[in-house]
Amino acid sequence: MVIYGVALLAGCMLVGLWAGDVLGMLLGVESNVGGVGIAMLMLIFLGGYLMDKKKMPASTESGITFWNGMYIPIVVAMAASQNVAAAIDGGMIALLASLLAVVASFALVPCLNRLGRAKSEKPRPEKDEPTALKQDTRQRKSASSPVSARPRHAR
Repeated sequence: MVIYGVALLAGCMLVGLWAGDVLGMLLGVESNVGGVGIAMLMLIFLGGYLMDKKKMPASTESGITFWNGMYIPIVVAMAASQNVAAAIDGGMIALLASLLAVVASFALVPCLNRLGRAKSEKPRPEKDEPTALKQDTRQRKSASSPVSARPRHAR
């Protein structure tokens, strides 16, 4: 039933918020530290576990999917806006640290792209490659291939 998916989500949210509060107290911070993230991870792991054990019907999964599309992004946006407000109140060091984290994240995207690419896969050609060269390459491929270069559709 859909209500079981909502109940699983609510349980994960409550446990995650409690764990975030406990983590905040242990770190000496007067706020919730990662409660929403802990709740999301719990939901992912519990949902995966229940699916593997065949204990989650499709209707329960649809309850989780509904709230994933509605509620979780709203909670994450609210938490992010609180983090930005706290960073502005924290002063220049907090702002510089956040900007450095964003710049480092953008700089790591090409590195992660290279790591994710298969070794036999060649990099894509640049956009400024001449069109005549592209057409010549296509003609050579179609001439050497016994199969017609034109796609055939099933009838």
